[in-house]
Amino acid sequence: MIKSTSRFLKRVWRRARGLNERCVSLQPVNHAASRGRVLLSYVIDAALVRRPDALPYSHPHFWETWAMIQGFLDEGYAVDVIHWTRRQPLPRLDYDIYVDVRRNFDRYAAALPASCLKIAHMDTAHHTVHNGNQRRRLAELQARRGIALDPFKLIEENQAAEHADLITVLGNTFTIESFAFAQKPITRIRLSNAFTYPFPESKDFHSARSRFLWMGSEGFVHKGLDLVLEAFDGMPNRELIVCGPIDREPAFRKAFADLLYRRPNIKTPGWVDVAGPAFKHIAESCIGLVYPSCSEGGGGCVITAMHAGLIPIVTREASVDVEPSCGMLLPDASVAGIRQAVSDVAEKPEAECAGMARAAWSWARENHTRERFRHEYRAFVRSLADRLEAKRAT
Repeated sequence: MIKSTSRFLKRVWRRARGLNERCVSLQPVNHAASRGRVLLSYVIDAALVRRPDALPYSHPHFWETWAMIQGFLDEGYAVDVIHWTRRQPLPRLDYDIYVDVRRNFDRYAAALPASCLKIAHMDTAHHTVHNGNQRRRLAELQARRGIALDPFKLIEENQAAEHADLITVLGNTFTIESFAFAQKPITRIRLSNAFTYPFPESKDFHSARSRFLWMGSEGFVHKGLDLVLEAFDGMPNRELIVCGPIDREPAFRKAFADLLYRRPNIKTPGWVDVAGPAFKHIAESCIGLVYPSCSEGGGGCVITAMHAGLIPIVTREASVDVEPSCGMLLPDASVAGIRQAVSDVAEKPEAECAGMARAAWSWARENHTRERFRHEYRAFVRSLADRLEAKRAT
């Protein structure tokens, strides 16, 4: 209740200050050599702080917006930043580049000149895939257990991919393929991660092999928590720790209260700060993360878990590259499939588990850091020069 009230008060505070309707204009260091003007519609908070470490780490889009702004400024562009939920008309029309996520893309793209290079920054899979997969999971839950739950956080229908000249995505081939129908050039910018943890050298892999973690934010059926709970309910010799804001979905909490709170092998501490000691303790006590999501734009919680040295057991739809050397891709998102995968990991020799955990940790540090995101996004901005000139010439 306290967290829900806090979230509500934050929304009221934002509306009262008009943050979501503001436009912040930023200039490159060398004003005289400006290469053009960019409109970036994402998270305006990133343009209102003096230091990026003042931004929340609760979601990567706060820092990633800041890095995107810096990428354009560093390459000599002036940048106007607005929030992705802005309702007002465009601040101006003479933009050379327009970057936006889903909500306003159709409306704003139609108002901008043909010479403007329009880039859809997709932080989820396409809405037909995201929504369709979630509705299928809800229907399967109803058929399997007689529980009917409402959809949660469906993506609004939009034609951003159709109206864009270019598309950027944060996920892997799963996310990319969801936008392939639009036949637009697609660039992958690997999702960032706020933290890099030291490898848990003193981890007791013998004890940890029987203990697993599910970790995620809202949308519990979408992210497969129902399936994971059912799987572990049938494995009394395996333990599950559930970390997520369970109170934010009271209907789910009520429907699964027995499995969440009344099973000796399932513990539900709820939301845990990944920057705090509680998460470190949980990660060191577990061997892997079980995350059978039905659609993601980059699987941030999976990447965080890998940074903490956990072996990922995930679906392809989690949109994270998982090689056999460091994790397991579930052949299907079924209770039986999850049980088999969990048993396979739990029964591996300690040395093999330790090797997989280190491989997952090393892969995350190589591919999903803030430094990697900033490098890749600036390279993407640099690549736009030729396309922009071609646009201006038409």
